[in-house]
Amino acid sequence: MALPNGAGGYQVGAGNRDETVMGAAAAPQTATATATLTAAQIVGGMLVANPSATAATYTLPTAVAIDNALPNATAGSTFDLFIVNTGTSSGTVTLALGTGVTDGGNALVAVAITSSAAFRFRKTADGAYTVYKIA
Repeated sequence: MALPNGAGGYQVGAGNRDETVMGAAAAPQTATATATLTAAQIVGGMLVANPSATAATYTLPTAVAIDNALPNATAGSTFDLFIVNTGTSSGTVTLALGTGVTDGGNALVAVAITSSAAFRFRKTADGAYTVYKIA
């Protein structure tokens, strides 16, 4: 069934502007100790990190691995990753770049314990992504 259309736009549901916008998401991925993340851990949108009392460095997957996980992505395509750090004591999380992934701005800043951070990945070419810390 097509969405109702009027004046070049569309309405969802009954067109009530106060409706909650809902989406669907897979269960969050997890990570603990220092590791190289898989593409599945980052393209799902949320990573719950629990490095415990020891700081952890998570190396991002290669841009080719991300391309393989997102075969329909084209230059300019983006996706977001939220990292929630549930670690304790000194369990900060730091990102390291994978091959073909560049830092577009503050992406390598540590995610402090009991906090979170948002990152935007932008495909710049085949086998190339730029990651930005956006919050």
